[in-house]
Amino acid sequence: METRDNTVLEMRGETLGTISSQSSSEEIFQNRTLRPILKLQNDLFVQVFINYAIKQKRVFFSLTPEKKLVYIENVIQRDIKFRNSLKGMVIAFFTLEEYAEYIQNSSNLNKRMMNMLIERLKSQLQLIEVND
Repeated sequence: METRDNTVLEMRGETLGTISSQSSSEEIFQNRTLRPILKLQNDLFVQVFINYAIKQKRVFFSLTPEKKLVYIENVIQRDIKFRNSLKGMVIAFFTLEEYAEYIQNSSNLNKRMMNMLIERLKSQLQLIEVND
């Protein structure tokens, strides 16, 4: 598994965000693991969301920009199957060591992960709108 872990780390790239001696273990995990994975998987997350919106009768595309932001947040928080699919896209890029750390505090790390993903999608609303 050493080869897989090295490949995953190489693909993800460097830590994003600041880590200091005052950083909590969750903050460190967020900046070392979650942020690089979210960046790596960004284009896929956008396409997955577009596909989801299309399958949901295209309601998203007729909303005002403000309501689109609310829609993104609500969908990711309330549609458990969709949220679990997104989580799986992130977890797939964990090393074995990171996965062991993740399962120790998965509830809090899931919240961070989903909040970061929600903000990432909201900030790219133009990309999602282009495809309507």
